[in-house]
Amino acid sequence: MNRLLTILAVASALTAGCGGGAPEQESGEEQAAPAPVAAGGELTDFQLEHGIGPVTEPVQLGEPDEELAAAGEQIFNLKCMACHRLEDRYIGPPLGDVLDRRTPTYVMNMMLNPTGMTERHPDAKAVLAEYLAPMPNQDLTVEEARSVLEYLRLAATKVDVEQ
Repeated sequence: MNRLLTILAVASALTAGCGGGAPEQESGEEQAAPAPVAAGGELTDFQLEHGIGPVTEPVQLGEPDEELAAAGEQIFNLKCMACHRLEDRYIGPPLGDVLDRRTPTYVMNMMLNPTGMTERHPDAKAVLAEYLAPMPNQDLTVEEARSVLEYLRLAATKVDVEQ
């Protein structure tokens, strides 16, 4: 028991000696306020339209790229198909028409930063509230996300042609 009291006394003394609380402001120096937690109202116009993530410039699609789409289809089947279908609601929303609803940049940022998007972006929060299943981070590279985007883009045109 004496040993426990000694340890507690030493720990208490060390904590008090090290400050134990908030650092005191020295005269003449201003301390920076902690960064606010961002909410939907604190996002930039770009972030509201294109999402929050590593893609910070609008994605230009250009001509369809069948080779890129084929690589994206493989990734989609491996990492996305467990929760998404092109035409049907599943664990996550259908993705066949996602580019009618979202910008290519938004779609890529959702793939690359699903946690940040569902924590901060109002549209991603709404989708999470509807589907109740958070999108896991699949650790895609920007290039892999771009190939999945191209697959979704070309898959949507094939679905339109078939109907």
